[in-house]
Amino acid sequence: MARSTKHSGRIVVGVDGSEHSIAALRWANRLAPALDCTIDAVIVWTYPTPMGVETVVFPEPSLFEESARATLDAAVNAAFGEHRPSSLTRRVVEGYPAGRLLELAEGAEMLIVGSRGHGGLVGALLGSVSTRCAEHAKCPVLVVHEP
Repeated sequence: MARSTKHSGRIVVGVDGSEHSIAALRWANRLAPALDCTIDAVIVWTYPTPMGVETVVFPEPSLFEESARATLDAAVNAAFGEHRPSSLTRRVVEGYPAGRLLELAEGAEMLIVGSRGHGGLVGALLGSVSTRCAEHAKCPVLVVHEP
């Protein structure tokens, strides 16, 4: 079966350090050989913005990026240990998680995310990353519900 020329042979995996995202990495590893794909593990960090409080001082953005990189490294270690897939790449990007994952998944064979979300009132107001990705992605989306 020939792969469509408009796809890049990538599986994009959203990682946030949760057990669900670690399970998503493992699913990507199972599916990548069958789809002849590389695995692109992505963590998205956001610099907080004060909401109506002008005196809040946040650390430098580089600290948020470093924390995200450490979280991604820990998730990859938890998912694969010393047996990392040779086709695995890791990305640390800034932005809003659902939007950035959707951008990065354009042209990919698949997007895999964990189902973990805010829940409650915050989840109802903001919507979960997995829900937004499933509704708006231009590629198939696998939402991993159980680690």
